[in-house]
Amino acid sequence: MNVRWREKKTGWMLLLLAVCIVAGFGAWWMADRSEEDAIPLPPVGKSPAAAEAWLTTGDQQHLLEPQQPIQWTKTTTEANHSKADHTIAIVPSQTYQTMDGFGAAMTGSAAYLLDQLPQEQRERLLKELFTSEGLNLDMVRHTVGASDYSVDASGEPSSYTYNDIESGTDYNMDHFSIEKDQEVVDILRQVALLKPDIKVLGTPWTAPAWMKYGGKTINGWYLDYNNPQVYEAYARYFVKYIQAYQAQGIPIYGMTLQNEPGFTTPNYPSMSMGAEEQAMFIRDYLGPAMQGAGLDTRIITYDHNWDQAVEYTGSVLGDEAAASYIDGSAFHCYEGDPSSMTEVHDRFPDKHIYFTECSGGDWSPDFGENLGWQMSNLMIGAPRNWAQSVLLWNIALDPQGGPTNGGCANCRGVVTIDPETGEVTRNVEYYALAHLSRYVRAGAVRVKSTEERDELKNVAFRNPDGTMVLVAANTGNVGTVFRVVVKEESFQYTLPPQSAVTFRWKPEDTSDSGVGIKGR
Repeated sequence: MNVRWREKKTGWMLLLLAVCIVAGFGAWWMADRSEEDAIPLPPVGKSPAAAEAWLTTGDQQHLLEPQQPIQWTKTTTEANHSKADHTIAIVPSQTYQTMDGFGAAMTGSAAYLLDQLPQEQRERLLKELFTSEGLNLDMVRHTVGASDYSVDASGEPSSYTYNDIESGTDYNMDHFSIEKDQEVVDILRQVALLKPDIKVLGTPWTAPAWMKYGGKTINGWYLDYNNPQVYEAYARYFVKYIQAYQAQGIPIYGMTLQNEPGFTTPNYPSMSMGAEEQAMFIRDYLGPAMQGAGLDTRIITYDHNWDQAVEYTGSVLGDEAAASYIDGSAFHCYEGDPSSMTEVHDRFPDKHIYFTECSGGDWSPDFGENLGWQMSNLMIGAPRNWAQSVLLWNIALDPQGGPTNGGCANCRGVVTIDPETGEVTRNVEYYALAHLSRYVRAGAVRVKSTEERDELKNVAFRNPDGTMVLVAANTGNVGTVFRVVVKEESFQYTLPPQSAVTFRWKPEDTSDSGVGIKGR
């Protein structure tokens, strides 16, 4: 072995010894450092994953159809620099109202049609409507006595209240009975068994005829405002209604005092009730009566169209004594636009907003146009304007839009039940509701999302379990491309014309709901 190699070998050994000493000292030094000084590990579970998606298109080629999971990516990546028509930025930390839920009305006509189905089919349909196997509806509107959709056991029109007498008066409610609504009660009990926490919202179309001024009729006009005993009796009527349904296992979550109080007709059960009269009735009679009975059912004012809401609610909620008993205001869709709900909210921010009625019908048969309007104005527009509930009108009607009791001759239910064949058709209202009711749970909070001013509409929520939901609708006649951005993560999506899509994802960090997204 030559000397030069020996010298080179000795040099390498000294270098290796030095490296070992330095490495050992480094290991000791790192081990001796406190947790506060420790070098942070790379983030765990922060890499983007997938968002689920469900699509309904105006051409009905996709009906709440699951889509391929969509991968979230960092917004700085090249994929997110491709052209998008819109950007929907979601800010989960900025929250608005808490949602009560979504649903429709269990009218007498709807209950009659459901009862015509064979038991097994009826049970399947109710399970589809009210459990997580289907729409998962949280709320039901209930007509207190007859409405324009009430029938007897044979399906014939029927008008009645819970205190009908041939003559005289019954101020003590000795003849009060819910027997004429037994078919409705039976269906609601089945619903309550499927969903024990179902929220039932009651609304009368009329008071008993003997309480009215002048002609004693169920169809139209108004209470005998000269007789304080009438108001005392009517307050007692509401209390007995709540107690009677509770005894049947159907708790009444809330009630409005009069369906469409600005409208009265001789064609079907109805009654007008002016704003000052309603404030007086709540303040002096109903509020104290319910309080005395120990009832916590919510009292909700108005229950009519958007266009007259500001003036009416201003009078009722502007009465401080009446307002102390009132939980909020309810709205219908037939005149005006959803922005009136925001105006009412801004004037009375401590009072809740409920959207309680809208019906489609033969006057608008195009599926895509209906889907776009309902998503824009109801399913997205109502929550964006502070509504904590969205309820449609009849949950079921027959192919002729009935059976009716003098009301709308061409309305459409959420589903259509053919009593001759038992066929059930799921209408556009079914799919519009489903885009929210299946994925946005009771107790969810609406969160901030970019509000577009043209054809792309959206609304976002955070569920009680931390999952995030974004619902978007393209009401235009051409497809649109948009980006969804949550902090540093995003994805891009192309939504066909007159279509709706629901996205759902699970943030890794549910305290912020904006970092570390994972699929669910």
